[in-house]
Amino acid sequence: MRHQLPSSHFLERMNYIWRRKTVFIAVLSIAAIALHLVLRFGFHTGRNIHEIPLWTALVLGGLPLLYELGKKLLNREFGSDLLAGISIVTSIVLGEYLAGTLVVLMLSGGEALENYAVQSASSVLRALAKRMPSVAHRKSNGKVVDVKLDEVSVEDTLILFPHDICPVDGLVIEGHGEMDESFLTGEPFKIEKAPGSMVISGAINGDSALTIRAIKRAVDSRYAKIMEVMRSSEENRPRMRRLGDQLGAFYTPFAIAVALVAWFSTGEVVRFLAVLVVATPCPLIIAIPVAIIGSISLCARRGIIIKNPVVLEQIQRCRVVIFDKTGTLTYGEPKLTEQMTAPGFSPTEVLALAASLERYSKHPLASAVLAAAKKAGVRQLEAAEISEPPGQGLRGTVSGHQVQITSRGKLVRQKVAGPEHLPGITSGLECMVVIDGTYAATFRFHDAPREESVSFIGHLAPKHHFKRIMLLSGDRKSEVEYLAKEVGITEIHAEKNPEEKLAIVRGETALAKTLYVGDGINDAPAIMAATVGVAIGQNSDITAEAAGAVIMEGALKRVDELMHISHRMRTIALQSAMGGMALSVIGMIFAGMGYLVPVEGAIVQEIIDVLAVLNALRAAWRPKQLTDFDT
Repeated sequence: MRHQLPSSHFLERMNYIWRRKTVFIAVLSIAAIALHLVLRFGFHTGRNIHEIPLWTALVLGGLPLLYELGKKLLNREFGSDLLAGISIVTSIVLGEYLAGTLVVLMLSGGEALENYAVQSASSVLRALAKRMPSVAHRKSNGKVVDVKLDEVSVEDTLILFPHDICPVDGLVIEGHGEMDESFLTGEPFKIEKAPGSMVISGAINGDSALTIRAIKRAVDSRYAKIMEVMRSSEENRPRMRRLGDQLGAFYTPFAIAVALVAWFSTGEVVRFLAVLVVATPCPLIIAIPVAIIGSISLCARRGIIIKNPVVLEQIQRCRVVIFDKTGTLTYGEPKLTEQMTAPGFSPTEVLALAASLERYSKHPLASAVLAAAKKAGVRQLEAAEISEPPGQGLRGTVSGHQVQITSRGKLVRQKVAGPEHLPGITSGLECMVVIDGTYAATFRFHDAPREESVSFIGHLAPKHHFKRIMLLSGDRKSEVEYLAKEVGITEIHAEKNPEEKLAIVRGETALAKTLYVGDGINDAPAIMAATVGVAIGQNSDITAEAAGAVIMEGALKRVDELMHISHRMRTIALQSAMGGMALSVIGMIFAGMGYLVPVEGAIVQEIIDVLAVLNALRAAWRPKQLTDFDT
């Protein structure tokens, strides 16, 4: 019995080939042109022989392109590629099959480049799905069994082993530990977990095993909701008009009008054909992609990965810039910003005792205390009897002193001496230092802004013409207000989940072109909804997939370089396109007057193409200056 390919698989393969037809057509055209030249000049074959490869390329490659262009014509879309289609037909009528195949190559090559760069939606969803665990560890009758996520029900008891990714939203019922929720909430710190604490799907467990009770099914949990939001933002992604199409919308009708005038005024159809051959918009089809590719190459050398060329075309036209907070304008890690010492205690002595104890702790604030002590030149002392009893914080003996580092609430409940010296509650995280049973100091921590944040934010309006600068974060309002004041942003949106972020970005994008800069998974939907989305750093492969550009080293300086490269690329692309079109118009006039026959017009057009492309190549060269703010 013969095995037949399933019809569904066959249709899928055909659909795959059709979606990537421009790549196959470009390869076919290159092969046809090469074979034509070998047959013509290498073997000196007759015209009927050496033109067979060209006819093959025109039939197999030109017809599909002409079909697509025909649909655009019916929809009244007069882009630059439409004139190229007319040029293909014209070249066939004139018997200029080599010229026609070259136009097919240029047209298909440009489309293949665009399709390759823009199609990123499926990889975004694959990255999301890849990060989510496929099984959950369900505990039943004293045994732990791995089950598929869709088999987890509400009220099921699940075990989270160290470093597991939480599969569903739930409540901790056994165990103490901490979880990293920064990818999902925007909070830069690890969150401590104890019985009664809520855990969210997608969060990463720490070093301790936790037992949780599922309160939602996997499909209803936070991570699944983010995937739904991602799909929604992908489906509603704004459509962009490429620079070449914008110019072609004016150039194409003009070229056709000149050709018709030349025909009707002289009665010679050959002049119509000659004008169209000269008018073939190769500067639009070739020079602009060359400028874009050159700029992409320059960006890569600067640590900026361009995933969607539309970024380079659109970023300079954005008038609203929206920043995420954590990891974008900040370093994404807490720093000791205030030390308020009670009467009778020395700030240096308190910091030395606290740092000496904190070096034995894995708490996220411990590293901030140690860094502050090192910066202040404080010598660490030997500590002993280290312990962390439940509900009492970190304890130990340092140089004969009983030292405790705990929270405000725990300190009040313990009724230590000196509580009247406690400062009021403000923004940021805090810890209390107790020495020998007496309140000694309060340490306050903030996610410190990057050194370049202030100058970078300050130069956006005067140098890049942004009309509005916004801070959009999932962090607490007090933290967002603190950072906004530090860097000079007045418009803020705090405590926003991914759905709310997406709604805000969509609303702003409907009113003006937007630039969104973020770094976490919770930023991915908003990044996709903005006109231009930029991911800072490499904290999340999902965010990187969603963004049109990725700043690899996470420096705001590179965002500024991206804007300058974009401006320079647009300038060079316009020079090449407008200059090429201007020369083409002159050639069209000569062709219309009968001074250029079609073959001569094709030669003139090739010279114009070379000049336009040579100018476009300048986009790959690094200029002397790429930033305009003090770093």
